[in-house]
Amino acid sequence: MENLMQNKEFILEYFNAISGVEKTPELVGQFTTDQHLIEHIAFFDSVFPKYELFADEITAEGNRVIVRARMTGKHEGEFNGIPPTYRSIDFPFAIGYEIEKGKIVSHWLIADQMHLLELLGIEKAVAE
Repeated sequence: MENLMQNKEFILEYFNAISGVEKTPELVGQFTTDQHLIEHIAFFDSVFPKYELFADEITAEGNRVIVRARMTGKHEGEFNGIPPTYRSIDFPFAIGYEIEKGKIVSHWLIADQMHLLELLGIEKAVAE
């Protein structure tokens, strides 16, 4: 039970450490060795600089932590060919982490990309 609580606390520490700041490789490397997660974070920080993460619900089982969360930020970089809209977003998603030896070693992410396009005001142009 203690390990589950430590894993949850680690993820909260990670969210707090990378929220609202530039996500440098050194900072991110303190928490993860998962190269895909590192690339994902770098990409989203280039699109939504200094985005913030909020954990709405956290569950843990073994060395896995699942988070229902939100990302907030402002669209200031190109997103898959979409130029900056400078809109603020509050985007929900779910993410799972596998933790080994005090680091995130793998992850998965579920997010509604159509909702993100709606938040950016893009889906209306696509639908028309």
